[in-house]
Amino acid sequence: MNRIAVLTSGGDSPGMNAAVRAVARTCMFNDIECIGVMRGYEGLIEGDFVKLDRPAVGGIIHRGGTILRTARSERFKTVEGRELALKKISEAGIDGLVVIGGDGSFHGAKALHDMGFPTIGIPGTIDNDVTGTDETIGFDTAVNTALDAIMRVRDTASSHDRLFIVEVMGRNAGFLALETAVASGAEYAVVPELPLSIGNLSKLLKRSYDEGKNHTLIILAEGVMSATEMRNKLQDAGGYDARVTVLGYIQRGGHPTSFDVVLATRMGAFATESLLIGKSGVMVGNINHKLVLSDLERAWSEHKSLSPEMLSLINKMN
Repeated sequence: MNRIAVLTSGGDSPGMNAAVRAVARTCMFNDIECIGVMRGYEGLIEGDFVKLDRPAVGGIIHRGGTILRTARSERFKTVEGRELALKKISEAGIDGLVVIGGDGSFHGAKALHDMGFPTIGIPGTIDNDVTGTDETIGFDTAVNTALDAIMRVRDTASSHDRLFIVEVMGRNAGFLALETAVASGAEYAVVPELPLSIGNLSKLLKRSYDEGKNHTLIILAEGVMSATEMRNKLQDAGGYDARVTVLGYIQRGGHPTSFDVVLATRMGAFATESLLIGKSGVMVGNINHKLVLSDLERAWSEHKSLSPEMLSLINKMN
């Protein structure tokens, strides 16, 4: 290979820039040119390419977001769109592609692989819902961002003897909610993976109040329901007057933690080196602190489960 491209797709996550930098620097180390694709698969279709030389990736390792920007592409979901992308790739002399994103982005990478073009994926999403890796790039930063906000909410909750519902992101997965609930000492975590009974939750809240607990934090994953909806249900079930905080997109921004920078750098280098030895149609994962490769399809065909140990900790600590 003489020229490798890299793109970021789907929702941004802290550490994506560190991964882009690692791909570019590893290419430089191997005397290969690195090309950045702007705006994900849409930029691939339009041939929106930039050269990623040393100055281009200088100073980005700790920047949030993605310098390559990201966009969703309906055109790439069509055969015509993918064929046009391959044409642009061929015209630019690109020999392989690194895709940084979540399972939706990996669908695109798999499509290119099936059309005969070498691709490899790096999992970058704050949701941590990609099978084949213990952690995705951005998850640790999002947990710490949410934790900082939640601890501030706890100060107010304890000062006013209040019940607070804090809604965090995560799509249809509860990894972010569960991790932040344990780290913040929250009393309850409500996640999509477990059935929710408002009646039982109301009873647990009553028991806590009867035992003298004067403030309570519920961490709610967005995939279950909105915090406002839960507040209304608790009001109807037990007359609880809960306050609502929705953290929203602040969880996707900001400087990545050292963990995410190191993880992104390791994954970026490993992905590039794997492409160079002929690997394609696979994604990089971090399993038990060791980098491994697995089929791209695994990211969406296998369900990634929450840790039973973490779930039990919520029950033991409340």
